Amino acid sequence: MREFLMTLQRRKIAASAAAVWLAAWGSMASPAGAVTIELKDAAPERVENQRQNADGDSTLPGTPDLKAFTERLTATGQSVGNEVFLRIFKAEAELELWMRKGDRFELFATYPVCNWSGTLGPKLAEGDKQTPEGFYTISRRQLHRIGRWPRSLNLGFPNVYDQSLARTGSYILVHGGCSSVGCFAMTNPVIEEIFRLTQAAIIKGQPQVPVHVFPFRMTNANLEKHAKNEWHGFWQNLKEGYDAFAETQVPPRVRVCDGQYQFDRVAPGEGGANSPLEPCGATVAALQALDEFYSLARQHPLLSTINFKTRKPIWAKAASQIPNHLSDAFEIYRDAMLTLARAVEENAKLPPAKRRHPRMLARAVVKSYQFKCNPSRASCRRFMALHNSRAATKAQAAQHRAQRRMKTATRGAR
Repeated sequence: MREFLMTLQRRKIAASAAAVWLAAWGSMASPAGAVTIELKDAAPERVENQRQNADGDSTLPGTPDLKAFTERLTATGQSVGNEVFLRIFKAEAELELWMRKGDRFELFATYPVCNWSGTLGPKLAEGDKQTPEGFYTISRRQLHRIGRWPRSLNLGFPNVYDQSLARTGSYILVHGGCSSVGCFAMTNPVIEEIFRLTQAAIIKGQPQVPVHVFPFRMTNANLEKHAKNEWHGFWQNLKEGYDAFAETQVPPRVRVCDGQYQFDRVAPGEGGANSPLEPCGATVAALQALDEFYSLARQHPLLSTINFKTRKPIWAKAASQIPNHLSDAFEIYRDAMLTLARAVEENAKLPPAKRRHPRMLARAVVKSYQFKCNPSRASCRRFMALHNSRAATKAQAAQHRAQRRMKTATRGAR
């Protein structure tokens, strides 16, 4: 357990938890879907796609002939209902749809991605406007048929790996249109075809559709090009899964252990990756320890106040009140807050237009993590009632201030 938590530290969990704080102002105020991304924040080619396809009803150059869907199936020897496997490459802005044919999967179509938000690298926190990278699965429950995107696929972020690194987020989709806030926008005509084939495969019996999301095509040359990137080690781990599929043309089985993805190659003719990611015992123990620490911090009079502004003497006092079995989790959190303090300093150096709004960064632990306590417990209900009461009081005070400003402006206009 201790060894695994130390491994998490080496693998940037501090940066991950710090990102939770940096994004907290957006995630606590509203769900991820309520955050918007401005065109100026996106790469030039994605901006152009968004401008030319604002309605999301037209297709991009390089899109397969969607009207010849039946003919394309016949030409490749495929049929609706065959097992499906998806791969997404962010830098190339491409989504591949593979279909099982006999013992192996064959590439059926490559679709251009109209838009995705963020940069190369994994998603760290709710509200960071970042698309994820890693290994995900889509089940029947993740097929969306209603809402803003009535034909969309929920990737199931965060997966077990993301959770073990304290990463937060929700509702990360492959959907239509050409706007994105942490999702992959494919245009409406393209998502119709992708959704149809994915849904048919699941209805016919495929329990999970694997989705592998990569920063770029995982060649040695591309990895070498990004050798100095902070996520190079993470990408090397992703490449192991990329190579496993390239070797057998069957998606590998994916496990999570020691802060890494691990892969079991599947020989042609075997079942393939038809189950969600499987955590090892150490990962399960780490998740339980992190959850227990968050629960303790939310209710503790001292721990609920520590944040990136906390001075060293207070950290030492807090450490003395941590149970021995949670000491490693506390160290991870403290490192995260020190990382956040440095990030806030760097944020202050940016031009005003590019700064993140830090007004929410000083909030206590109780308001920075998603509530995971059990509502059946009286302590949890008291905690939630107190939180809701405080939120209502603040909202009422803000409303009164707005009314006073309005009255002042009205008197001044007379």
